[in-house]
Amino acid sequence: MRSPRPHPARSRTPATAARDGGAVAPTFAGLLKAWRSARRYSQLELASETEVSQRHLSFMESGRANPSRDMVLHLSQVLRVPLRERNDMLLAAGYAPLYPERALNDASMAGIRRALETTLRHHEPFPGLVVDRQWNVLMHNAAVDRLIGLLGPPARVWKRVDPSGSRNLMRLTLHPKGLRPLVVDWRPTAAALLARLQAELQANPASAGLRALLAELHELPGMPTPAEADAAPPMQVPVLSLKLRRGDATLELFSMVCTFGTALDLTADELRLELLFPGDDTTAQFLRSAEQRA
Repeated sequence: MRSPRPHPARSRTPATAARDGGAVAPTFAGLLKAWRSARRYSQLELASETEVSQRHLSFMESGRANPSRDMVLHLSQVLRVPLRERNDMLLAAGYAPLYPERALNDASMAGIRRALETTLRHHEPFPGLVVDRQWNVLMHNAAVDRLIGLLGPPARVWKRVDPSGSRNLMRLTLHPKGLRPLVVDWRPTAAALLARLQAELQANPASAGLRALLAELHELPGMPTPAEADAAPPMQVPVLSLKLRRGDATLELFSMVCTFGTALDLTADELRLELLFPGDDTTAQFLRSAEQRA
């Protein structure tokens, strides 16, 4: 079991950049309109959904009316705004942030950390990871190291695919010196992963970190273009799987993603538990044998 590393530096949203001395802070009116557009609500539809008059909603979007704290929280909940960006909306409206952020190794997070460690340990001999919303690996079990070991010593593999030290799972998978040479059906798999990242960015357009990661991955040599990713035909499978070549054998893995659905802390809200499962008996036997050898 790997101990959790301190949570990496977060990407700055427009509001946090302004607090750090960057660009002018966005207004609540601008943030409300941006999130309404991102969720594809008309003013009338949002007014109906929130039971707020369209006139009052229009006044808030134009800056002619100031929202109450409860109104900010109500609108952000209906618009499915992530907790970090809800804090930004509260700040822009003149209120203190509501949701704290604690490092994963903070004493107050001990219960969550133990739950994650227990899940990862019990998932052996299959790989399991905890990632943040930028796909940086915060925790993982020993099976992950054994899988990365197909490429060489894990520490060296991470260093060559992600010199930043963030141990980014997307970089590991898509980098030419990472898992890419082992991936079967490389281009459709890469296009599907890029499409997943694009969908996550559309769900949270304020995430500068996701935007930067997606742009960086598109710049890697041999990657599908954005147009190819958009035009990729839907895969005729129940879930997206990752197939890796190992000699004459093919290892097939698919993932199950778990989140904390009732999180009231930024770190907990942004954690994702990725559990990889074997897609066939050959892969299951390989993973069990690898554990026994280790």
